[in-house]
Amino acid sequence: MSLWKWLSSKLTGKPPRRDVSRLESEDEDQVSEAVDVSGGPLKPDHRRRALRDRRLLPKAHPPVRFGKKKRLMSKAEAQRLFGASMRTRNRTLRDLLPDVEQLTRYGLPVWKTEEELATALGLTQRQLWFFALHREKERAAHYVTFAIPKRGGGERHIMAPKRRLKALQRKLLGLLVEKLPVHEAAHGFRKGRSIKSGATLHVGKKLVLKVDLKDFFPTVTFPRVRGLLIAYGYGYPVATALALLMTESVRQPVEVEGKLYHVPVGPRHSVQGAPTSPGLSNALVLRMDRRLTGLARKFGFVYTRYADDLAFSGDHDHQTGWGLLQRARRIIAEEGFAVHPDKTVLMGSGRRQSVTGVVVNRTLGRSRQQRRRLRAALHRRRQAEARLRGQLAFLWMLNPAQASALWPEEWKKPQS
Repeated sequence: MSLWKWLSSKLTGKPPRRDVSRLESEDEDQVSEAVDVSGGPLKPDHRRRALRDRRLLPKAHPPVRFGKKKRLMSKAEAQRLFGASMRTRNRTLRDLLPDVEQLTRYGLPVWKTEEELATALGLTQRQLWFFALHREKERAAHYVTFAIPKRGGGERHIMAPKRRLKALQRKLLGLLVEKLPVHEAAHGFRKGRSIKSGATLHVGKKLVLKVDLKDFFPTVTFPRVRGLLIAYGYGYPVATALALLMTESVRQPVEVEGKLYHVPVGPRHSVQGAPTSPGLSNALVLRMDRRLTGLARKFGFVYTRYADDLAFSGDHDHQTGWGLLQRARRIIAEEGFAVHPDKTVLMGSGRRQSVTGVVVNRTLGRSRQQRRRLRAALHRRRQAEARLRGQLAFLWMLNPAQASALWPEEWKKPQS
């Protein structure tokens, strides 16, 4: 670059340009692109501003350099920023700074740097990096994986964080996750909401449509969590660190030269077993809940969601219900989720209607079969208690001291 061009670029204030000649692009002739440093909206119609870290912007180097080159960051910070955990293909996110106004607007904690995040969690920056780091092979995994049987058959895999990581996630739950905006249609994992509050809205309706999302938590991936936090105002490094703390990959133990490593076999995602996963999932589907609520209102239906269980109800015929289902499937797909084909049910008033396991035909309750099983269990308990009372009374007759040592506190003892 000539001295005149360098001085011209400095004086005219033209936006810096990034070299993209070695990157895959639809336009093969494009060799550079301008970087937006105006501080305007990150996306059209969004309030989150695109504030850039000047240290990471492409720079026009002068033809002659005088003196020692200025250090922009420490070696440790550079290794962190350009390490594998911070990589992304989205060039518009890589150099984003926090938008304090956006964070304040939503009442979220203002963490401008990873150091501030570490302080809020009671950690040093090095300790934060230990937990917020994606490793291609781990000697000691941060999660314990086990399986529990599903009610309908098969197994559900649970990834429970170990003690120290779980404590950090519980802190994040109170400091951040519970403050993220959630739609009113969500009834799962919220204070003051429950299965009952969600099912009550569907009582006595002519038609109930039940839809289940397939692989709900695995679909809440690391990039989506990071993008959500960036949209609410966090800078790229802090959003990445938070997403790393709250997601993990399914890992497979592999032995190499007598050493056991835990290797990821899939992308990082929100896992069942982490305290932050339910709240994160609720926040991430906010737009989908809005769209489905609007769709339901247009068809004259009511919409609620409990985790991955979606329910619609209204006083309409089956044809209207099928039309609603087709539109809902399209919206769910556009939002990056999939409908479980085996768990989609359209229930008329002539059959049992249930939402999240609660019967809603005329009033809230359990099914007739469930009540019968409960009645039988209570009957068996009464019979067993009567036999125990008889055996203890017999022992009391023989040896009151031995019987007294076994006698339950809530049972009245016989008169001596």
